[in-house]
Amino acid sequence: MEEFVVLVDQDDQKLGLMEKQQAHVAGLLHRAFSVFVFNSEGKLMIQQRAADKYHSPTLWTNTCCSHPRDNESYEEAAHRRLIEEMGFDCDLDYKFNFTYKAHLDNNLTEHELDYVFIGLFDGEPKLNPKEVMAYRWIDLEDLKSDIEANPQDYTAWFKIIFEHYVSYIETKI
Repeated sequence: MEEFVVLVDQDDQKLGLMEKQQAHVAGLLHRAFSVFVFNSEGKLMIQQRAADKYHSPTLWTNTCCSHPRDNESYEEAAHRRLIEEMGFDCDLDYKFNFTYKAHLDNNLTEHELDYVFIGLFDGEPKLNPKEVMAYRWIDLEDLKSDIEANPQDYTAWFKIIFEHYVSYIETKI
């Protein structure tokens, strides 16, 4: 099944729909979301993307991220993909949104209006192997050090969020 993204302007006004990969080839601004799930010890769950993803395969990133479907709210989409990718759901709190543009592998460009949510979960995920190859819980200071030492191991959007917006996700749930 083809997946479509919602193309938007800078004010999040819908401009139309486009097949997901086409939007990434064209670098057109579209809706996206990122989920950051922490445990009660304050550690962040990060995931390693599956090896057969069409962009950024095997890279580490935030707990879950994707695109809302047409007529689906950002929060509904975040819950849907958290279940589809990580096999669990939890309460999510919207924190902020930002726009970014990043050039990826395979001549693709992420140009997204990204809504960021945080959640709390202390269980074990049930990973979807088509989406995720591994996960781990990590302290934010250790993560910061690892991103600085090994930036090639992390997705472009995750590095942007972590560099510019970490203070928003560090807040207690």
